[in-house]
Amino acid sequence: MNNAQLQLIVKIADTGSFTRAGQELNMTQPAVSRAISSLETELGVVLFIRNRRNGAMLTDIGKRILRIFREILQGFEKVDQEIAKEKGLEVGAIRIGAFPVASAHFIPKIIRCITEKYPNIEFSIHEGTIAEIKEWLETRFIDVGLLIPPVHELETFPLYREKMFAVLRDDHPLFKQSVIRVQDLQDEPMIICRAGFEPPVIDWFNKAGVNPLEKFVVYNYNTGLNMVQEGLGMAIMSELSLFNLPPNVGVREIEPQGYRDIHIAVHSLEESSIAVKLFIETALQLFA
Repeated sequence: MNNAQLQLIVKIADTGSFTRAGQELNMTQPAVSRAISSLETELGVVLFIRNRRNGAMLTDIGKRILRIFREILQGFEKVDQEIAKEKGLEVGAIRIGAFPVASAHFIPKIIRCITEKYPNIEFSIHEGTIAEIKEWLETRFIDVGLLIPPVHELETFPLYREKMFAVLRDDHPLFKQSVIRVQDLQDEPMIICRAGFEPPVIDWFNKAGVNPLEKFVVYNYNTGLNMVQEGLGMAIMSELSLFNLPPNVGVREIEPQGYRDIHIAVHSLEESSIAVKLFIETALQLFA
């Protein structure tokens, strides 16, 4: 096996296509097929299932080996960065995972600050749910992620604490109150955003001994806001989700106050590249 073969395996896994992987690596489709067949023969296992409808899918052993291949390639990347640093250069690539609200608020500022000093560092951004980001970190698809606790088996750094608010239509009876108590919501239909975003909200209710009446479950904050606008229920949301409220939708302080924490997470800081450590350092300087 060589570096080029490892890159090819990872690229096929990421694109789900022999053809697209070849295009991105400047290889013809027959050359890609020959390289994969040669590697599978060398290893004595099948890495990909070729399927016209679903493209190239990893076998179970392929999925396990892919994680190791990613780690090896990250090792090559760290060697290149160490050599560049010795020469007085800052280079590297950082693959970032974040849920959309965090991606929009934090990532552009962090990248701007880094590229002003180190323009040769490359970035790729992958937006997903909390569960997807955790999986991407575990499989080494990304180098660093922005997550909401609880986070287990990952090394994390507190980045930002945001307040939570009650979100409701301006014709709702509770809108007249400047502060909405958790007990006021005992029998109110609630819109809950899942996909890993809800633990701080559920914890806020649980600490007060109130069971929220989950009327609707959504997986996107904009969907939740639009449902509030339609009068389908209330929601508890964090401040970064509330910059663009729909018409006739307002927010109120809640009692007791509630917060949502956002952490930076890596699989291991010690094993992280110089570029990733620079990303973490810059993010904490800007927002922590």
